Amino acid sequence: MLNFKYFRKIYVAISLLLTIIIIGVSGFSIIEGYTLSEAIYMTIITVSTVGFNEVRPLSSEGRLFTAFLIIFSFGTFAYAISSITMYVLDGEYKRYFKDLRVKKKVDKFSRHTIICGYGRNGKQAVSELEAHHQKYVVIENDKDLIDVLRETHTIPFVEGDATFEKILEGAGIGQARALITTLPKDADNLFVVLTAREMNPDLLIISRASNDNSDKKLRRAGANNVIMPDKIGGAHMASLVIKPDVIEFMDYVMGQGTSSVNLEEITFENLPENLQNKSIKELGIRDKSGANIVGFRTPEGEYIINPSPETIIMPRAKIFVLGTIEQIDAFRDFTSQQKVLR
Repeated sequence: MLNFKYFRKIYVAISLLLTIIIIGVSGFSIIEGYTLSEAIYMTIITVSTVGFNEVRPLSSEGRLFTAFLIIFSFGTFAYAISSITMYVLDGEYKRYFKDLRVKKKVDKFSRHTIICGYGRNGKQAVSELEAHHQKYVVIENDKDLIDVLRETHTIPFVEGDATFEKILEGAGIGQARALITTLPKDADNLFVVLTAREMNPDLLIISRASNDNSDKKLRRAGANNVIMPDKIGGAHMASLVIKPDVIEFMDYVMGQGTSSVNLEEITFENLPENLQNKSIKELGIRDKSGANIVGFRTPEGEYIINPSPETIIMPRAKIFVLGTIEQIDAFRDFTSQQKVLR
């Protein structure tokens, strides 16, 4: 079913044309006694001003009606034709059906990430998610950026204001795994966080902030993490002066310099049942895949760097595994096999 709002001009144009034709046909039939075909012919040549011959000479009343019909229909007919032509020549109908295909694709998403805003931070988030083959959808309200998204043909998007529940629903917030809001105004980000948290209590929400005093407000509203790009950027640049090799190495590990190294997090729940409640030594990740467990998060949320081999992987705990793409894939294959053998 076509979207009335999107094709409103077309509907209005067609309605006006039909109204003119109905008035013309009715008038010529009543005043001049024309048959239906004669009345339609007279109406068409009158409103289009092509100047063909009349069916038969008009009476005085018929000439007055014709004059009225010409005056009434001239501007209306031109507007209707130009509106329909615009949709054909400007490709409006193509954009509509392209957006409809994207919407159907987004409707099938689950466990995806919603990115609110396709500015500098939003584009970076898209690049990172694509590099890790993660599903995502962008919400954008700027017409120029929407045109850019349409031309890419690869980025799924929803056009609209992310602060509205209807738009978030269109992006599949009920089935989403995470939401990243990168809007330029902290007030807008705050509203998105509040709305998203209410709509999906289990959602992982990461928000951008510009002002220092917005951090606590966003967290109270429901954001799991708040990122201040300007503050992080300045600290990062200063760290490159103080300890450049360490920072460059961390960038390398985090994938900013290459895609050949991965630092992955594995939750207790994602481990096969026969590997749960085991010690790091019993997992044997190093022997089976070549990857290393470099970090551990306790159920209480405390982080341990280089945990001891005797550390037990318990419920709500998380391990951090460092390795090459091949080593991480080997680890995933190993855990998948264990699930099959379980």
